[in-house]
Amino acid sequence: MSFSEAHKFSGESIEHFEHIINHVNAGLWEHNTATKKTNWSAGFYAMLGYAPGEIECSYPNFFENILYFEDKKIFLRSTDQALKSTITPAHIRLLTKQNGYQWFESTSEKIETPNGTVIYGMLTNIHQYKIAQLQAAQTENQSADTSRIAKVGGWEIDISGMQLSLSRDVYDIFELTGEVKLKVEEAISFFEPAYRPLVTECVKNAQIYCRPYDIEVLFRTAKNNVIWVRAKGVPVIDAFGKCVTIRGIFQDIDNVKKRGITMQSSINLLDDQNKRLQNFAYIVSHNLRSHAGNLQFMVDLHNDAVLQDEREEIFAHIKTISDSLNSTIGHLDEIVKIQTEIGKERKMVDFETIYNNILAGLSGSIVATDAQIHADFSQAPQLNYIPAYLESILQNLLTNALKYKHPDRAPMVTCRVVKDGEHIYLIVEDNGMGIDLERYGNDVFGMYKTFHLNKDAKGIGLFITRNQVEALGGSISVDSTVNVGTRFTVKLV
Repeated sequence: MSFSEAHKFSGESIEHFEHIINHVNAGLWEHNTATKKTNWSAGFYAMLGYAPGEIECSYPNFFENILYFEDKKIFLRSTDQALKSTITPAHIRLLTKQNGYQWFESTSEKIETPNGTVIYGMLTNIHQYKIAQLQAAQTENQSADTSRIAKVGGWEIDISGMQLSLSRDVYDIFELTGEVKLKVEEAISFFEPAYRPLVTECVKNAQIYCRPYDIEVLFRTAKNNVIWVRAKGVPVIDAFGKCVTIRGIFQDIDNVKKRGITMQSSINLLDDQNKRLQNFAYIVSHNLRSHAGNLQFMVDLHNDAVLQDEREEIFAHIKTISDSLNSTIGHLDEIVKIQTEIGKERKMVDFETIYNNILAGLSGSIVATDAQIHADFSQAPQLNYIPAYLESILQNLLTNALKYKHPDRAPMVTCRVVKDGEHIYLIVEDNGMGIDLERYGNDVFGMYKTFHLNKDAKGIGLFITRNQVEALGGSISVDSTVNVGTRFTVKLV
């Protein structure tokens, strides 16, 4: 029933109608736009917590003292629409006697009377409903904010038609707009090729065997950004135990994953450095103690010797031990120097220049062995590196290629630089004697480790090379076959 229809009733009917309204938590009001006269029903007063006549019944009092100031525009818009014969409910806050501002819904309608245009309104208390609505919206916003911060969203697959539904946050991770609808196969195609079989298998097992899954895989977005994501799926089954829906979450974990990978890499590097430090400490202790013991033994013999010839022979041994001790200390000093030189400034180093300087120094060995050395630095002619380190690394590898040549053939050595993405590799390959990696693989880069009966072998060069490479965050590996040759691969950056 509209207000205009209610207005056509008799006075008794109006009173009866108002009596009903007053008992359903609602109130009536009217305002004559011509005479400015305002009337409120008993229910109107009651909803505000007053007895009839306790407060002034006037439009100015209502508008200025009862209606919340931020809701004035909303109320005026509603009454303006009523004058245009359009019923527009308005949610407004009114000041009550005991409970402060509460939410009400005001519905207005225009009626033309002999005394002028009258706007009738019905007021309903909707405070509890409004508060619940606002709290739900707040919770939803907080949930949405949490999802955005965590970069996580929801998805669902309807098994009956294999229809895929994605939340807005998942679309954001895909870097797609919500208008793009994806099929399951299309969504799987966004994963990097190496991971697609795993994702396909997980969805299949969830559908057929009701197996949940939680995986971390590489994903390529619509804008060609490769990121790590977490995909988790949980089957929803019917009364017969069959999967009817797969629901899950999809989360961008790229930053966390890469930090974890970097951290693990650092832990591995630190662990390796710690092992080499322990090995170094053992070598220092063992070698110096050995030299000191031998030296003390010879000194005692020298003191006990009677004949001059014996003294001279013993002194010759002492000199040999002293030279060996001096050489050992020199090697240890070189290793310590590696760590102290890490802080030196890196410079743009020209491979060709360093290579030519090394060849000039090795010219005697090259001629003596009839060696052929070929180089190709075209992929990365220059490198930001510590010059002394790069020269030492390249010289050690080229020197070893000549030193450990095969007795039945002239050395053939290739030296090249390979660029793979952001990484630069130095590769030195020879056709020399080779190394039995099954037997010596763990000792190739150890200190004082030798693998051939070569009188010039000291077992220090590769140890120093590895320390120099790893000190700057690189790595070195070896592939070798006995009597075929050896290839060293150095990841410089």
